[in-house]
Amino acid sequence: MTEPSSKALRMMIVAGEPSGDAHAAALVRALRDEWGAALEFFGSTGAAMRAAGVESIVKADELAIVGLAEIAAALPKFWDAYRRLRRAALERKPRAVILVDWPDFNLRLAHTLHRRGLKIIYYISPQLWAWRSHRVRNIRRDVDLLLTILPFEKGWYDERGVRHVEFVGHPLAGEVSAEYGREEFCRRNGLDASRPIVALLPGSRHKEFQKILPPMLDAASIIHHKRPRVQFVTALAPNRDSAEAEELIDAAKRSGAALPDELRVVHHATREALAAADAAAITSGTATLEAALTNCPHVIVYKTSSLNWHTLGRLIDTEHYGLTNLIAGERLLTELMQEDLNGERLANELLDLLDEERNSKIRSRLREIALLLGEGGASKRAARTILQAIEGWKTDLKGKR
Repeated sequence: MTEPSSKALRMMIVAGEPSGDAHAAALVRALRDEWGAALEFFGSTGAAMRAAGVESIVKADELAIVGLAEIAAALPKFWDAYRRLRRAALERKPRAVILVDWPDFNLRLAHTLHRRGLKIIYYISPQLWAWRSHRVRNIRRDVDLLLTILPFEKGWYDERGVRHVEFVGHPLAGEVSAEYGREEFCRRNGLDASRPIVALLPGSRHKEFQKILPPMLDAASIIHHKRPRVQFVTALAPNRDSAEAEELIDAAKRSGAALPDELRVVHHATREALAAADAAAITSGTATLEAALTNCPHVIVYKTSSLNWHTLGRLIDTEHYGLTNLIAGERLLTELMQEDLNGERLANELLDLLDEERNSKIRSRLREIALLLGEGGASKRAARTILQAIEGWKTDLKGKR
């Protein structure tokens, strides 16, 4: 890397959801490591970015919502956040604006700031191959450097005329590992390591959590009736509270569900739960990749309100919903979406995954998929690519004078 000047390099970075916040924080740390001098960051932050020293113009924690009704109610907050970020960018004139995922917000911001002469870097490219692919023209027009994290994305963008695209690997590759193994996980949670374990991951968003955990509990009740030795662990996302899960578990019991005694709720131990589990039911999203990287066979599930599904779901234009299947290029893992997600179907799919031969075959394919995501160090590669681009833009500016 070029020897940095004594003056601090200022960048704006914008993320909106918990996964983007975590990846942005890792990128900030990698940029500081690579630059080796003062770096100033400001923008839209979650808790992880604030811990990494990013100044908050907007706190993204207050904007992480999903669904048409929720978005409509929160529109004034979004417009206020947009105006504050735009004002901060135009006043402070950062060397680059790094946008992380969150396409509905970030693509609009990119258009405004790029027209005003700011350089736009998009990290964790929008999943336009899945839905609303027409927005690729926004990327061509408004983004100076696009960093992709899934192996097939660069080719997809190349075919559509998007230049300056780099595949840096997935940030989770090489980073997902359990702090302790199955024996210790069982010891800490009062489980028997010699008996099968099924992990339930009902997602990070409140509305999804409320829709998805009940059919998961129905499946646990059915499996308990058929195979009483199976144990269950509900692994909560960091932003979900144990009380939410316990409330739904109590409601299931009151409605007559015969849940097993070995039904545990764990917090801040998702990777340990996946590493210990024989099979899992996982809400579609980043957690499915964590399961692939911990080599845990799983069923991909999703459920939202009928309004959201019928309005937004019809915009999805891809053969598979689950990231694991998209990377595999086939329906390796069962997907139970919306009306297909019920206790009986989920129970049958999980029981199938507990079959020893089927389980072994899935684990073998998951190891192959993990290799496709890269060997680790995605944040460092992204940081180097960003800093090289910034140095190149500076050289181009000098050449034009």
